[in-house]
Formats: sequence, C-alpha cells, structure tokens
Amino acid sequence: MPTTEVQFIPVKIHLTTTIFFQEEPEKYELTLFGSHYRKKDAVFLKYDEIQEEGTINTIVKLSGEEALILRKGAVTMRLPFRLKEKMNGSYDSPYGTLALSTKTKKLSHTYTEEGIIEGEVQLAYSMIMQGTTVGTYDMRIEYKEDIRE
Repeated sequence: MPTTEVQFIPVKIHLTTTIFFQEEPEKYELTLFGSHYRKKDAVFLKYDEIQEEGTINTIVKLSGEEALILRKGAVTMRLPFRLKEKMNGSYDSPYGTLALSTKTKKLSHTYTEEGIIEGEVQLAYSMIMQGTTVGTYDMRIEYKEDIRE
C-alpha cells in the first residue's frame, strides 16, 4: 500500500475574530506561526495560541463545503461548520462537557499553492451553547508561507 508523506509547510497566520453579542462588538486579532499541510482532500492549518490560561493547540480542517476547528489544551473545543446547516460540537469545561452548535452563514476558503502557499478562510456563524445563542462570530484567517532566510 503506497504511503503519502504529509508535508508540513511553515506559515504565518493572521487571525481576526469579531464577536457580536448584546453590546458593542468585540474584536480579537492574533498573529501566529504554524503549519499548513494537506491530507487527502483536506487542507489543514495547525497552530498554538498562548493565553493566560495556558497553551491551546488548534487545528483548522477545511474540505469542500465543511470546516472543523479543534482546540485542545487550556481550552478543549470541537466546532464543526457546514454552510447553512446547524452542526453539533462540544466544549469541555471544568464542570463537564457542554453541548455546542454552530449555524454557519458564510464559509469560504480561497488559496493558492503556486509558488508560495497562501490563503484566506472566512467564517460567519452563530454559536449556540446548551440551546441558547451566545453570539455571532465573524472569523477571518489569512495565512502565507513563512519564508525566512
């Protein structure tokens, strides 16, 4: 059986998230370094977020009409996305695992692998926790191959 070796390519990631809930929108921006790789029909971004609570290992999987964000560490969360559908995920809290759902309004991924790898992911979704909407999220992930001399 032939094996396909996964090639991890270093990327610089700019993550912007705007959360809309009740008051003024809250905007978060992070610049991170991680890796880009392909497996079968999917593109993956892998990076670590360092927060006060600790490190969060994050994997973003993009395949066709679907996306999945997996976070492990200081925060453990599984967020699945499919355009115009409600998808069930989970959030592990100190009090147990909470049911999460996402309702995706926008999901796009554009990228090029010619020359250098670069791309952009746009996600707009509502997050529902235990049956209650806890916010509307607008997320943009821009990534570009990190070529350091």
